[in-house]
Amino acid sequence: MASKANADDSGKPSAKAGRAPSMPMARDPSAAVAEEFEAARRAGTREAFELFIARHGDDPLAEQARAELKRLPR
Repeated sequence: MASKANADDSGKPSAKAGRAPSMPMARDPSAAVAEEFEAARRAGTREAFELFIARHGDDPLAEQARAELKRLPR
């Protein structure tokens, strides 16, 4: 059914149908993780650092988050 919607009178797909929609470039995953770490630092709470560690425990920034946790009062 979708092919009929994109077909002209001859039954062939139109030129627009073959073009992929323009997509933005994918973000660098490490940049997104760094932004999350900075957000946790700005929040400065145990919960923020624990969430970061839970989501990114294998990332090198997780060690910094663990160090920040140790500095916070319980």
